[in-house]
Amino acid sequence: MERICIHIDGGNFYHLALKKLGLSEKEFDFDKFAQFLAGEKRTISEMGKRYYVGTVREKEGDERSKKAMALQTSLFAKLKSSKWEIKTSKLRTRMEEITIDPRVQDYKKLLGLGIKSIKIERLREKGIDVKLATDLIVGAIDNKYDTAIVVSSDGDLIPAIDWVRNRFKKKIEYVGFSIADPKYPDSPTRPLLSMIPKTDIQRTLTADDLKPFIVQQQQLIPNKITKSE
Repeated sequence: MERICIHIDGGNFYHLALKKLGLSEKEFDFDKFAQFLAGEKRTISEMGKRYYVGTVREKEGDERSKKAMALQTSLFAKLKSSKWEIKTSKLRTRMEEITIDPRVQDYKKLLGLGIKSIKIERLREKGIDVKLATDLIVGAIDNKYDTAIVVSSDGDLIPAIDWVRNRFKKKIEYVGFSIADPKYPDSPTRPLLSMIPKTDIQRTLTADDLKPFIVQQQQLIPNKITKSE
């Protein structure tokens, strides 16, 4: 059977798909999703389910970061129990300045208060694309797969994709998304056009395609064990 290796850029997947659907990672069945991507006529290689993400760090006194770290720890435990390989990198903090203009909600009110700009703290992943690209290349060299499925719309992966296709004749399957954003109708998720001519197979998934992998609420609540007196 055709051997595949699945590479999911966790941060990219969250922002392009899960966030648009109002979901967190814990509400998505990654294992079931992997089986869907593989299909019935292909087999997932040993260590062929790979998840890449920046690690969350708890900040003292910051409840939001504490909660995020707990959720990520729970996600990692769940993925590892299903034999996913998890590749991580540190999240870097960067300050960004936003100008108050018509793009900002209630901008007139803010300008009326004399607020012309605000500074916000953003977290950025560093090195995830490098780790994913390296795994594509090493997997091709070691003949770990026939087809690599790339769930990422990161154009920085294209040089590695070109290399494994042209040098080792491996196939690359690109999974992109077409999902509307209810909060920002003018900013829907679309497949990365530059990935399409650089890959052998292209799949565009919609919100309906992802619904079967949403974990039902009752599955998120652990069973309560009661003891009789």
